[in-house]
Amino acid sequence: MTAVRHAALVTGSSRGIGLSAAVALARAGFDVALNGPQDDAELQQAEQLVRAAGARTVRIAADVADIAGHAGLLERAESEIGALSTLVNNAGVSVLSRGDPLEVSEASYDSCQAVNAKAQFFLSQAWARRQLARKRDDGRFYSLVNVSSSNAVAVAENRAEYCVSKAGSAMVSKVFAVRLGRENIAVYDVQPGVIETAMTSAVAETYRRRVTEGGLTLMPRMGTPEEVGRIIATLASGALPYTTGQVISADAGMLVSRF
Repeated sequence: MTAVRHAALVTGSSRGIGLSAAVALARAGFDVALNGPQDDAELQQAEQLVRAAGARTVRIAADVADIAGHAGLLERAESEIGALSTLVNNAGVSVLSRGDPLEVSEASYDSCQAVNAKAQFFLSQAWARRQLARKRDDGRFYSLVNVSSSNAVAVAENRAEYCVSKAGSAMVSKVFAVRLGRENIAVYDVQPGVIETAMTSAVAETYRRRVTEGGLTLMPRMGTPEEVGRIIATLASGALPYTTGQVISADAGMLVSRF
């Protein structure tokens, strides 16, 4: 009997951490559904990279903030690569502009909440409902991996609304870990720290000085999307057995209390 292959949907996988997670999952034996807001050259190139890593793939252009579209997103993924054993909620947005919390606009606050917290909650809900509606006795490890941020815990004053949304994202993982534990579905919250991505490119030099000279992190360097991607694939593969609800701080010790 042929073993059932693992299959994962990775949101926000056109680039950065999402793309690195998709590639790492492919190398770990997963088939992968990639998602981005548009079916553009970036998403198409991402699919080629993941396919080259050994996966069957499908790319799905969809705005995860469109809650009504979640059922269709999951249905399309499963129709192409089979029943999903893993959902990686990676899609996220930053603030519309950095600045004083007293000047945060409602538009920027709502944008962060819509993608970073609300979409993550409801896509997790839709995915979980599909899991509970069918048998899962195929020997696969089932997991929900959410990507939040160190800012779920640590305040960045000039990105207040982002921090609030990521704190909500972290609670999404806790809620679903509690609900899905009795279904033998593991849930994890990956909290990246200072990672070299497009989102941090505008302030990369400042962060680089702070980690190499200012002691912001215990390891004196910024992290890479590939490192976070490997963490996500490790979790989704069941390589940390008998665990759920854990926060994985991919931050080189940045949040370790010191004095």
